[in-house]
Amino acid sequence: MKRLLVRSGYRIALRHKNQKVIFQNTGDRSTVLSMAGLAASDAVLIRGSGADLTRFTPQPLPEGVPVVLLASRLLWNKGIQEFVNAAKSLRQRGVSARFVLVGTPDAASPTSVPERQIEEWVAEGAIEWWGQRSDMEAVLAAANLVVLPSYSEGIPKILIEAAACGRPVVTTDVPGCREAIEVGVSGLVVPCRDSVALAGAIERLLGDPAMCKRMGEAGRALAEREYDVENVARAHLRIYSDLKARA
Repeated sequence: MKRLLVRSGYRIALRHKNQKVIFQNTGDRSTVLSMAGLAASDAVLIRGSGADLTRFTPQPLPEGVPVVLLASRLLWNKGIQEFVNAAKSLRQRGVSARFVLVGTPDAASPTSVPERQIEEWVAEGAIEWWGQRSDMEAVLAAANLVVLPSYSEGIPKILIEAAACGRPVVTTDVPGCREAIEVGVSGLVVPCRDSVALAGAIERLLGDPAMCKRMGEAGRALAEREYDVENVARAHLRIYSDLKARA
């Protein structure tokens, strides 16, 4: 019943004669094309909202105990539990690393991680919690590796910014996440909801600084090709201009 209602809603909303529908990943594009009966010529793919490449710039990987960063709204469906499980597992195996959460719970969401749970993990020594941060360029500069084990995304902003800062990534093999990176080139993907595979990928990268450096450099090259916010803005403006000309 829900699917029928959603399909009907899409078909009503997307029946304008002069329209373009912007998608951030091919998975969502395929789903909506099918559900809405949308013409392929009306769909445009723009991978994410871009990053300011003059603000988010490559920095040398920090020395000392490596920092593994997960920055997002603190929701269960961002893979927070899998991240914490991976952190605990790696600590038990003697892997030296600091596992850091950045962000705050979202009380308006039914999937928000309770703050008391985060504080419990901190008290156990499983993770560090840096709270809400607006200086993400500084946060990324302090990280050796960026992790996002999300269950579903459009194109995650944090992965775009990580690429711009030359940081290797571990994320999940789901629409949006896998399309935000070059798999095996700028980062690794693992199955969704699999903390064992997540721990293995983190350990692999932490144990291979040369790979981290190569992936970081590839991420920056990807950001320059695909994620420059100036180019993303121009792509949107071209769409509006074309629609206006056809009106």
